[in-house]
Amino acid sequence: MNTRTSLISSILLAVLLVAPSVANAKKRGGGGGDADEHRRKALEFVDAKQFDKAIEEFNKEVEAAAGEPAAYRDRGTAYRGAARAAEAAADGPAAASRYNSALADFSKMIELAPKDASGYVERAQTEDLARQYDAALADANKALELKADDALAVKFRGFAYIGLSQWDKAVADFNVAIQRNPNDPQCYDRRAWANRNLKNFPAAVEDYSTILQKNPADEDALVKRGATYAAMSEFEKAIADYQAALKLKPDDYDTAQRMQYAQAQLAAKNAPPPPPTPTPGTSFFTPAKIFFAVIILVIIAAVIRFMTRGKPEEPSSSSMRIR
Repeated sequence: MNTRTSLISSILLAVLLVAPSVANAKKRGGGGGDADEHRRKALEFVDAKQFDKAIEEFNKEVEAAAGEPAAYRDRGTAYRGAARAAEAAADGPAAASRYNSALADFSKMIELAPKDASGYVERAQTEDLARQYDAALADANKALELKADDALAVKFRGFAYIGLSQWDKAVADFNVAIQRNPNDPQCYDRRAWANRNLKNFPAAVEDYSTILQKNPADEDALVKRGATYAAMSEFEKAIADYQAALKLKPDDYDTAQRMQYAQAQLAAKNAPPPPPTPTPGTSFFTPAKIFFAVIILVIIAAVIRFMTRGKPEEPSSSSMRIR
């Protein structure tokens, strides 16, 4: 499992653990039995990344507490985790179906608690992942209307701005999100990407370096920083990052190709300049000189002819003998 998938799973579990209990610390019965007990079992399945089983338990939680917004948040979060797992398995239809189910649950959560910013935040996050950026932007803005200091709403609005290629606005939002939560590596990663698109490469390098200070084994950050160095023509640093990434993930073909490109560029950069091409000597007999020489010869011939016109011929020896 790659770093990003592990991070998402950890975030998913953390969200569920800090979410208010559906039963508000009380056991309640209903069509599905004890809501708290089903939630506890579901969290165990989430921890094991068995999202389908978690959803089954969350279904029972919803049955037991159908009027509780948090029940829909629990199940919607599990659907979102299942969608991410389907994406990792390259199962597009399954991912789309689970995203739709998650959005339906978060919409129900908003319906039950329209003044609670968290429902809009959850839906905005899911819309970002489903590449529904305009909708995510609208939900993040609504969340900030209800709770102006919500760090997650600012973060997911930054994600939406990235999806819409509004790089300046994305950087501004991630600046705020990092001020409120300086330990979130996703904010540094996404701000770095926005800065790369703005050609602000030193700022991107700084963000990737911050991620690597916290986690030196982050292969993804190493590759991205290497790519940023390559864009700055600092090929030695790019190669060093690619080599470090390949030690962590030796079979990464893309990183190997990137390193080969950087090595070729570095070799070309350090190659001695080619010897100067000798300039061919100027020939004395140029077309212009030949032309003028012909003109001069013609003039000389004309002058000689003019000077000898009408001059009596010298008697030849044969004519002398006839006389």
